[in-house]
Amino acid sequence: MRPFALSYARPAVKSATETPYTYDATRQLNVLSDGRQATSSRAVLMATGTTASTAGSKTHFDD
Repeated sequence: MRPFALSYARPAVKSATETPYTYDATRQLNVLSDGRQATSSRAVLMATGTTASTAGSKTHFDD
């Protein structure tokens, strides 16, 4: 018997694009190749866009 989830699971596909930053586990943040925080680069912020949390949507009707 095949589990239901395997009917819809897809393998992860590597992105063809390269990100201009890497994760630094010691500092626990993304850093640029020169060591600066990735958030200090306006170009990186503009290219990556914004994120939104859904936490408020579960408690507020107007989110």
